[in-house]
Amino acid sequence: MKLATKYIHAGTEPDPSTGAIMTPIYQTSTYVQEAPGVNKGYEYARSQNPTRAALETAFAEIENGKFGLAFSSGVAATDAVITLLEPGDEVIAANDMYGGTYRLFTKIFAKYNIVFTYVDTTDAAQIEKAVSSKTKLLWIETPTNPLMNITDIAAVASIAKKHNILLCVDNTFASPYLQNPLDLGADIVMHSATKYLGGHSDVIQGCLVMNDAALREKLYFIQKSRGAVPGPMDCFLVLRGIKTLHLRMQRHCENGAAMAAFLKQHPKVERVYWCGFEDHPGYTVAKKQMRGFGGMMSFTLKDDSVENAIRVLSSTKVFALAESLGGVESLINHPASMTHASIPREERIKNGLSDSLIRLSVGVEDIEDLIADINNAIG
Repeated sequence: MKLATKYIHAGTEPDPSTGAIMTPIYQTSTYVQEAPGVNKGYEYARSQNPTRAALETAFAEIENGKFGLAFSSGVAATDAVITLLEPGDEVIAANDMYGGTYRLFTKIFAKYNIVFTYVDTTDAAQIEKAVSSKTKLLWIETPTNPLMNITDIAAVASIAKKHNILLCVDNTFASPYLQNPLDLGADIVMHSATKYLGGHSDVIQGCLVMNDAALREKLYFIQKSRGAVPGPMDCFLVLRGIKTLHLRMQRHCENGAAMAAFLKQHPKVERVYWCGFEDHPGYTVAKKQMRGFGGMMSFTLKDDSVENAIRVLSSTKVFALAESLGGVESLINHPASMTHASIPREERIKNGLSDSLIRLSVGVEDIEDLIADINNAIG
């Protein structure tokens, strides 16, 4: 099945009782049973909900996986993966990653004696070198947030298989439209469905997708036991968002390419981080494992002061200064004080994330308006 057809029909069937073409919002906390233990497959909404079940099927289908699980946020989905581990286990993670993930690792799970090692995952040799007998999980983002670094998923999957380690890929920036990590050997794919999957900045949600049935059962047990599940209305919104994923991502990619090209030639811009440039260090890998390069990018100015960056961030009219990404509207962000503030400054600087870096989530508006807005803000 081609992508557009898959996204429009993923997880959805006409409601058997009414014929409704859209999945109903089953706004219920519990279900009536015919006798103790005799039910229609649903007992309590923390464990099962028909709207969520449809969405979880859709998650699996769009990522070419067998099983999907929905969570109340991307961080909750990440939490479930780390909860698979035992005290003393080690995780190798990317040194450029979403600040909320870093915070979860360092402030929550590290105190339970789970050890996190951060390496440049664009270099498979660094990952291989960091592996020990206690390593149980490799955690990568590609493209990374916010520096748009690219990791070769197939190469990392080969290392994971060699050492019998789980590989989880945060696929939020690419979306299933551009990249399918399970096809490249990953064990688990994570999304902040808040972003491109929902696509309209109106819902918080996360998901996991996998192929292994035993792994699914472990993660499902964690899901229902920890209780970080989304409500049926949120599930309905993401189901709706998935139906237009292909249309939105096409426009995100087109607008992203145009914005990146504009910024690269701008006389006041020092550097543009976007993986679609042929001189990007990860371009060859990105072209191999992705169908396009997306609408996420970051840039720095030649006047590299924080004050100048803040002036630009505060001067846009179409781009909204806000957390998050992946919605139809364009957003501008200051990682050092917003999405990545939880990472210590010395760590940010060491990994190349400067205090003056500006991140863009290029939306689906008319590109002429977006370019004019950024040009006016830069001045």
